[in-house]
Amino acid sequence: MDTRTEPLKDCAVSATRPGAVSFRSLLMRLARDPESTLTHALAGVIGRRWRQHGLHRLPLHGLDTATTRRLLTRHFPGAEWLPDLWLDTPEDFVEAIEIDDVVTLLADHRTQADEDNLWLAHAVATACVGADHLWQDMDLPDRSMLSALMHDHFTTLAVRNTQDMKWKKFLYLQLCERADIRVCKSPSCGACTDYVACFGPEE
Repeated sequence: MDTRTEPLKDCAVSATRPGAVSFRSLLMRLARDPESTLTHALAGVIGRRWRQHGLHRLPLHGLDTATTRRLLTRHFPGAEWLPDLWLDTPEDFVEAIEIDDVVTLLADHRTQADEDNLWLAHAVATACVGADHLWQDMDLPDRSMLSALMHDHFTTLAVRNTQDMKWKKFLYLQLCERADIRVCKSPSCGACTDYVACFGPEE
């Protein structure tokens, strides 16, 4: 077992203590490419899910134990030796019935149709079930990194966000348009009373 993963186990024990080191930070210490936005996104979502649901839980919706370990081996070598990963499903995944549709939407627009970008699609979709802005649910430092990530890895989808709509709102709007469902109350965004909810600052 890689001794570098010992802090991850310690973090699982002390995660509820004030000032505890985050799982994200510990994953970044193991990162093979710590400068990559993809690495930051995976570490952020996985770390946040572990903090919320425990180190044993499979962190990304739709990825089984073997795939999760392969992801950890490739991007955070050493972290694959974590204790048993459970195959149960967190309640928020069950309630968010559209999460598979978000994965499909993102996967269909991958800039490169490889496994890394498929995993990223699962990570972004997993974060969409959170209650905060998407960049916060992905534990990214700011919204600009999320925007760069979307444009780099889901280019054909990201370029549709011409008015800089909040990313979570944008993704769900794309799902509605795919299903030919009209959800907006106004014929144009500028005239809509909910404009701030979709385009306001994400602080």
